[in-house]
Amino acid sequence: MFLAVDIGNTSITLGLFQDETLGARWRLASDNERTSDEYGLIVAQLLERAGVSCREVGGIAIASVVPPLTGTFQRVCREYLHAEPLVVDAGTRTGIPVRYEDPKQVGADRVVNAVAVRRIYRGAACIVDFGTATIFDAVSAEGEYLGGAIAPGIGIASDALFRRAAKLPRVELTRPSSAIGRNTAHSLQSGLLYGYVGLVEGMVARFRAELGPGMKTIGTGSLVETIARETRAIDIVEPWLALEGLRIIYSLNRTGD
Repeated sequence: MFLAVDIGNTSITLGLFQDETLGARWRLASDNERTSDEYGLIVAQLLERAGVSCREVGGIAIASVVPPLTGTFQRVCREYLHAEPLVVDAGTRTGIPVRYEDPKQVGADRVVNAVAVRRIYRGAACIVDFGTATIFDAVSAEGEYLGGAIAPGIGIASDALFRRAAKLPRVELTRPSSAIGRNTAHSLQSGLLYGYVGLVEGMVARFRAELGPGMKTIGTGSLVETIARETRAIDIVEPWLALEGLRIIYSLNRTGD
């Protein structure tokens, strides 16, 4: 069994693979205050619920944008899963040329997404990742990672709005009955949901103008399904894209293929 771990600022995504098939997957809250023992017990319990013992996990790969949690999960892997994880960084073989001015500035999450898209979908692509930030990444028709754009995520934007405007209530991110809100809650929902739909549609159109009309748009992240229901700009919905990228990178570094 292979375990993929994608550590973000807001959530940690884990996925269990049997060969190339993704089985059980989970999302945990990112918490720098939790110890390796706390996370280790959580991971062990999740594996047990999936019918897998810790010793059945033969390989692990980690992508992380949170350095303190990288070390925490390395200890989890060694002490609870009895395996040394592959931590994806600038020196890891990924199989994808990175054309960023400074490749070391590209987050591991962006690289693993691009690797998955290059291998699975091929051709020019725009990846839209709805996480702490809303990230747009470009993969060329030749399979190169070109770069992208970073905007505040929906959660960050809504939290800032609620903190700065005392009279605005917190609302659930759901589809309002109309774009024109008839009350404050619906107005907020419209602005957040349709505002981000507009952001996605506008950025995808600009990426297509640069990458060509054959570009595919792949959406990922915890909120991708909420946004994808409201727009045709996202061609493919892959909530667990990073986990597939980690599997591919692990296989590449293990076999050298």
